[in-house]
Amino acid sequence: MILAAVAVLLGIGLLAVAADQFVLGAARVALIRRLSPLLVGVVIIGFGTSSPELLVSASAALGGSPEVAVGNIVGSNIANLTMILGVGALIVPVVVASSTVKREAPAAVLATLAFAVLVQRGLVWWEGVILIGALLVVLVGLARTGRAATDPLAAESAELADVARHDLRVEAARTLLGLVGTVVGAQLLLWGALDIAERADLGEGFVGSTLVAIGTSLPELVTVVQSARRRETDLIVGNLLGSNLFNALGVGGVVGLIGMPRLEDPALSTVGVTAAVVVSCVALVAMVTGRTVRRAEGAALVVAYVALLPFLA
Repeated sequence: MILAAVAVLLGIGLLAVAADQFVLGAARVALIRRLSPLLVGVVIIGFGTSSPELLVSASAALGGSPEVAVGNIVGSNIANLTMILGVGALIVPVVVASSTVKREAPAAVLATLAFAVLVQRGLVWWEGVILIGALLVVLVGLARTGRAATDPLAAESAELADVARHDLRVEAARTLLGLVGTVVGAQLLLWGALDIAERADLGEGFVGSTLVAIGTSLPELVTVVQSARRRETDLIVGNLLGSNLFNALGVGGVVGLIGMPRLEDPALSTVGVTAAVVVSCVALVAMVTGRTVRRAEGAALVVAYVALLPFLA
């Protein structure tokens, strides 16, 4: 048990550092090679912050642990719009004023809903193709309707690279090492979490939606804290919605391509996926109406996340 706990802690720490370096290096390489800042912001940053979820869920599905694979997706999406958004709001009130959020918020809700419906009978290859195809459609739509000058993710990507200051070879090495570190961290986290689940007689779905999900959500948490300190609140909401979109469609699609049987954990297939959809809808309503997530609401979101945990057990 001690060795498994150490593996979990090492895996979480490695994910937090390596995934951040992977995103940073990949964004700089792409910008140095003169790719569109909007493309870099939406695709590389969005995909990069979801790379821990992708690697852990894919490894779990390949290893015959579908509850961990799905629990990680569901738990990460719940954590993003409760605990992590709440932490950001506790640092500084999060103002929602970006036109990008108006597009990403409904897309994230629909993506979560689509994943929740398809996962009820397990995921097969053609459902994985549907999810990945839907992700590509959304990305094309964002690219066509977004403007690099006003899109917060594009603005963030533009700050990451300066051709005169950053060397292509150095950033390529950073990207490669970050990817390797993310893979190793994901494997350590997965092995440790599964061992703890077995020894403590915990359900794999519960461990996947809590311990594993929190570990893989650390890149989003780091990004949110940094953005909150800089008072770039548009980036907070944009990153979290983008991450949920990639988790539901991209990570869910990859799990479907691998193939996953019907879930045996009723708490995950009913309460878990329903909670993910409800949290997304509540977040959408809050963004459309109040337009600001205040500190008191941030505290309520963190409490709501903690209150949900027993129902996933």
